[in-house]
Amino acid sequence: MKFISKTLICASLALLGSQAAVADTLKIGTEGGYPPWSMVDAAGKVTGFDADVGQALCKQLGADCKFVVQAFDSLIPSLDAKRFDLIISGMSYTPERAKRISFSIPYAVEDAIFVLPKKSELVNADKEQTIFDGLAGKTIGVQGGTTHGAYLSKMAPKTTVKNYDTLDQMQIDLDAGRLDGTFADLTSQSKFLHKVGEENFALSKLVIKGSSDPETLGYGIAVGIHKDNAELKAKVDAALCKLIEDGTIKSSSEKWFDIDISNYEICKK
Repeated sequence: MKFISKTLICASLALLGSQAAVADTLKIGTEGGYPPWSMVDAAGKVTGFDADVGQALCKQLGADCKFVVQAFDSLIPSLDAKRFDLIISGMSYTPERAKRISFSIPYAVEDAIFVLPKKSELVNADKEQTIFDGLAGKTIGVQGGTTHGAYLSKMAPKTTVKNYDTLDQMQIDLDAGRLDGTFADLTSQSKFLHKVGEENFALSKLVIKGSSDPETLGYGIAVGIHKDNAELKAKVDAALCKLIEDGTIKSSSEKWFDIDISNYEICKK
């Protein structure tokens, strides 16, 4: 990726060994209701890919993890207010978000896809413009505060975009016929489809590449860090490169998604 200097990554690796240790406990903000990225089980424990990445990152940095669960669209304001140290919540590094917070290197890449009624002719559309035109006048559900709403608003301005706090709320409205479809990460949509039922709904044939519009979809999934904490950012960058290179992120990705979404290119010298 051209926007991240290889020199900066090397500098981050050097900083990992030369600077003081991070805090004994890192507080990590996460959404907790976006399976399989982030979920809260019956015992109140945060699980999912985000939790695995967070725990592995804390271990690499020699710190304990404490997850703070709250709505996705409140994570950046809370990081601004220093209520926690990091955001790990399937968050895409976008130019707009980077005006408010810093980001680590993008450690994962993720494409997006639609869930649509199985009978819809848009299911088999093979061109983006065909889907965008076909969605005119329809209502599509997205999770509030994600990149997907911004992307749809830009590419399909005649579509009504409805925001939800959680996928569960979105599922209820899709089942009830109050939505004409949903738009989210491919990995989450695949799990979502199993819940709403493959007899009535289907994934679109067309996959929207995560790199297709950096302005809205961003550069990849990254860790959010307060702009004042350049030292922590340097350490997180270096630690993430180690977790990519030793296969930790790959293993967790395949565990939760059945595919590897690690961003191998970012740490190459």
